[in-house]
Amino acid sequence: MDFEPDYRHITAAVNNKRPSRLPVYEHYISPLIMEKALGKSFADLESGEGSDLREFFVNFCRFFKEMTYDTVSYEFCITEILPDHGAIMGGRPGPIQNQQDFESYPWDELPQMYWQQAGKKFDMMCECLPAGMKAVGGIGNGVLEISEDLVGFEYLSYMQADSPELFARLYRRIGDLMVTIWTRFLQRYAEHFCVCRVGDDLGHKTATLLAPDTIVTHIVPQYRRVISLVHKAKRPFLWHSCGNIFEVMEPVIQAGIDCKHSNEDVIAPFEEWIGRYGSRIGLFGGIDVDVLCQNTPEEIYEKVLDKGSLYRNIASGYALGSGNSIPDYVPLEGYLAMLRAAQKIRVDEEKTDTHL
Repeated sequence: MDFEPDYRHITAAVNNKRPSRLPVYEHYISPLIMEKALGKSFADLESGEGSDLREFFVNFCRFFKEMTYDTVSYEFCITEILPDHGAIMGGRPGPIQNQQDFESYPWDELPQMYWQQAGKKFDMMCECLPAGMKAVGGIGNGVLEISEDLVGFEYLSYMQADSPELFARLYRRIGDLMVTIWTRFLQRYAEHFCVCRVGDDLGHKTATLLAPDTIVTHIVPQYRRVISLVHKAKRPFLWHSCGNIFEVMEPVIQAGIDCKHSNEDVIAPFEEWIGRYGSRIGLFGGIDVDVLCQNTPEEIYEKVLDKGSLYRNIASGYALGSGNSIPDYVPLEGYLAMLRAAQKIRVDEEKTDTHL
């Protein structure tokens, strides 16, 4: 379809204002899904250099435009460069288990290690942004996720019980690391990123992963530091977190988030998120990934047409998309059905506006 992207639709929604056109948004889309949609192989070029890296981002950004997004979602994760990383995936402890591990870990070298890998990718992505588009994203991973990779989820509980001072120091040091990396990012790339975000999955189906008091005491203050930097750079902040996190939403909102993404119907219908928080922050998503995986394209189209129109009408700052992301196991036909429904909502609104 004839589509001209305009990133201002997303920035309006993040700032909890009704954009003139319904925006679509995804936290992450697998490049393998992109390959299927574009009919072109390019995913393995992301790890390349020079012309290969350019070819990757030309197609990566082209995908978002052709799928009628106003922005490109992109981040580079801190966990990618952590020495001996991988504990976040479970099954083993991370490299920091005691005070000696903490003291000997190469904290001061991590920012340089990050930029050695991330800088060239951010540079190329910015060069390849189509006209009218900016990026949403930035420094991947949040405070809890980094701690999970450095310690291991189950081992965090042991550390909190056996070495509470070390536990507290760990989160302050993670905050220092994030502030250092985010400071340089904002200096170099704020012009190209219209929205900055952190993804940090704090919950599961029935509760938060750590006790709410632990999150409020150790994690939220580090959020506040990053959010303050982002706001000083005159950019809004989008927070992505999965799970049943209602018990910590108020402290996180008070920390300064402008918008929240991620939802699962089994936790709460998206209408409940809008009812609780829609007057204060933008809310993105609304379409459970399970719907995209389990329903037929026809069923998805009708459901998204119905629910997307509802959310558009009852939420000021809303962008339609999955409640989580589009990994490679999501059927392409289901994902495209969601986008077709979003585009139909846009067309119907244009017709209504024309007749007024």
